[in-house]
Parts: sequence; C-alpha cells; structure tokens
Amino acid sequence: MNDEQLLRYSRHVLLDEIGIEGQQRLLEARALIVGAGGLGSPAAFYLASAGVGNLVLADDDTVDLTNLQRQILHTTDRVGRYKAESGKQTLAAINPEVAVQALTQRLMDEALDAQVAAVDIVLDCTDNFATRHAINRACVRHRKPLVSGAAIRFDGQVGVFDLRRDDAPCYHCLFPDGEDVDEVNCATMGVFAPLVGIVGSTEAAEAIKLVAGIGTSLSGRLLMLDALAMKWHEVRVGRDAGCPVCGQRPGRSP
Repeated sequence: MNDEQLLRYSRHVLLDEIGIEGQQRLLEARALIVGAGGLGSPAAFYLASAGVGNLVLADDDTVDLTNLQRQILHTTDRVGRYKAESGKQTLAAINPEVAVQALTQRLMDEALDAQVAAVDIVLDCTDNFATRHAINRACVRHRKPLVSGAAIRFDGQVGVFDLRRDDAPCYHCLFPDGEDVDEVNCATMGVFAPLVGIVGSTEAAEAIKLVAGIGTSLSGRLLMLDALAMKWHEVRVGRDAGCPVCGQRPGRSP
C-alpha cells in the first residue's frame, strides 16, 4: 500500500485482526454483488469504502422513484438510469481507487457462471428465489463463498454459505428449490427502509471478514431480525447430505 492508502484505510490497519496484511487482501479481492437495490446499496457502499479492490455490480433494473426510500446508491436525478451504472457512479465518488464493473443484465446461466468463477466472493442481494438458487448453484460449482441476505416488511435474514468448506451447507440445504414458496416483494408487501440497511451492512461485514480471513463467519448459521421489536434470532443450519445441489461434494475430512 502507498501512503495515501495507508491513510485512507488507517482505521482498519489499526485493528490487529486486520492490519496491513488483511487490508492488502481486501485491496486484491474481487467481489460480485448481484442486485443494486435495497440490500446491494449498503453492501456495495461498505465494500467500496473498505477498499475491496474490484467490484462487479450486476442489476438489469432501472432506478424508480419508489426505490429512493431505501436504495441509497441512487439519487432523484438518476431515475430511469440503470441501477448498476448509477451505483458505479456513487461508488466512484466514495472511493475512486476501487474498480467497479457495472453489468446491466440479469445474470443467468453461462454469464452468471463466468462471473462467479472470476471472483473471490459473491453477495446475493436479490429479491427472488429463482435467482438466489441460480447463484447458489454457481457458487457450489466453483466453491466460492456466498453471503445471502433478504428483507421484507420488518423481517430480515442473513446467512453465509462458505462453500470452500467441505462441511458447509449450501443455500439449497436451507431453502430447497421446487417447494411451494409464495414469492413476496417490496412492491406488494412493503419494507422498512432501515431494515435493508442493517441486512446489507451485515452482508458487507461478513464478506469483509471472509476476504480478510478474520473472525467467525455466519457459516452454518442463519441470523434473523425482527426490526419491529429489534430482536435477533439465530438458528443452526446443517449440510444436507442428500442435497441435489451440493451433496456430491466431499464430506468433512476425518
């Protein structure tokens, strides 16, 4: 790191758990953030400000006036622009050192697979089960750690699926695909604005810890928040040996 970087990231460098080596790992890392809305906004903010050197921000949607109540990457004068491009502009103002690639497309199939293969960590900041499961399958194939968040009304959740580990569950182990699940979204159900900030920031914290190699991640745990009562709950999540997505991975070494 040069002198300017040492100054910019000095509050991280002062932390014994991160220090210069951990900050250097952040600078060299590449993260994929799928979704530049309510969750992706705070997640991207903190990854960029923390110095994660390469960010891929993927979202095929455009900024709408109704987004501005919570999607803090965007501003009123950008209504109608692609969220990924608006997000890139905001992140450049926060930290021009960070290389941000804006993808204005829905990542699926080969395109999603290629992006997951090229990064160190993936943050799922989407709002539908089909995309979440597609992201999970790609992360399982390439054994990339996945940080997943969700928020609706006053309820949020965050989980980490560290697929580098043989004993780690995948998203499908917890939320099997193909079951009868009612899709819910903010447009019909509403969402408490600060909730997405809390969940997205927690996703960023978990991603930074994983990249820097510090602390204990949420792998194997699901953290749930009732923001109306401001109560956190945690449940343990085990790997499903019969999972059709990750069941073929080796088990825990003896």
